[in-house]
Amino acid sequence: MAKLRINQDSLTALERRSIGALASVYGLRMFGLFLILPVLAIYSEQLGGASPMLMGIALGVYGITQAIFQIPFGMLSDRFGRKPVIIGGLVIFIVGSLIAALSDTIEGVIIGRALQGAGAIAAVVLALTSDLTRESQRTKAMAMIGVTIGLAFMLALIVAPTLEFFIGVRGLFILTAILAAMAIVLIWKVVPTPVQTKNLEVKAEPGRMWALLRHPQLLRLDLGIFILHFILTAMFVVIPIILLEQLDLATGEHWRVYVPALLVSILFMIPLILLSTRKKWVMRIFLAAVCILLFAECLLMWRPYGVMGMTVCLFFFFWGFNLLEAMLPSLVSRVAPAAGKGSAMGVYNTFQFLGVFFGGFIGGTLYGALDITAVFLACGLLLLFWVWVIHTGPELRLLDSMVIQVASAERKDDIAAVTGVEEVIILAEELTAYLKVDKNILDLKALNEATKPA
Repeated sequence: MAKLRINQDSLTALERRSIGALASVYGLRMFGLFLILPVLAIYSEQLGGASPMLMGIALGVYGITQAIFQIPFGMLSDRFGRKPVIIGGLVIFIVGSLIAALSDTIEGVIIGRALQGAGAIAAVVLALTSDLTRESQRTKAMAMIGVTIGLAFMLALIVAPTLEFFIGVRGLFILTAILAAMAIVLIWKVVPTPVQTKNLEVKAEPGRMWALLRHPQLLRLDLGIFILHFILTAMFVVIPIILLEQLDLATGEHWRVYVPALLVSILFMIPLILLSTRKKWVMRIFLAAVCILLFAECLLMWRPYGVMGMTVCLFFFFWGFNLLEAMLPSLVSRVAPAAGKGSAMGVYNTFQFLGVFFGGFIGGTLYGALDITAVFLACGLLLLFWVWVIHTGPELRLLDSMVIQVASAERKDDIAAVTGVEEVIILAEELTAYLKVDKNILDLKALNEATKPA
């Protein structure tokens, strides 16, 4: 019989332990990467031979290595197990952190940052989460990990400048290595060793990823995450320099801008996130968030002087950025075809990491060849292009995913005939059906009947 009822059960003790540990592992690694973001540009200027272009590469190079290695790491985890591959990735991350900490040249920092990204365990952590949780609790588990990433980003921006004041950027790199070592202990001692499953809602299959690159609606969302992270990285090539050189704020004082901008942006973000759960409001809020980012870039091109002026600029930036960062993964999962969410998220993450790299590289190049304003102008033009793509493209077709157990693969046609079912893919060997459904009209009773033995 299909598992169709909404499962109101709470997480089991094993699931809570597993999710908590894995969210901590993911969060510790991302916190380590984000921790360098607000201070690396200033540190790079102190290194011999550090041109703005190399400074930008140092900031974003981890994105290109993450893009390259995320799928190979996933394939290795299928063969050798999740936990050994995650530990191996964290060891690579530690080596990269230490190389960056001990380097006296920008080239050494670039090599270290590249190795940090090469320990690309994100997809493997999500796969392990899938292995250790029931299907009915999986959405909750993924949401908890997503919240952890957001908190890691915000906490890193808040504490990094103060930590840098006390321990320096070398100390921050050493701290990231220590955090990764803590994550290894969590994986080794706390996370259970699971029986691996083939969950296509999480697993990225390279063959399907190539096909999804031609999916016009997904491609628009992939382009969006590329632009979003391009802008984020390009901004942090120049924002720390503005705070230090134009506002005369010592690095340890940068929290005076970041903290109020981030906290107030969260307060403004929450009502819009709640509105975006209503289907007819999704694209309106999405377009509004891009326009908020564009407004922030226009303010930054004008660059009102003073701590308050920069705080207002960054408030609008974080407001739009956090909205889009929260909405885009959900949109990808709802647009992705049945049994294709894992592969669609693989493509999406690749575009995200490429945006990080090119944002750092092009942002640094523009800053070196022209000036700070050129960086904001380039970001603004990209956002205008994004607005045009959203405005001229067809409305996104937003459906929900369901994963159910079926009595027989021969019932596919019966399931497809149920009102509200838009797409069906059945894995015969596991008697698992992946559905895309419109929950507003889905006939749950008929679907339950269609999954019973004939």
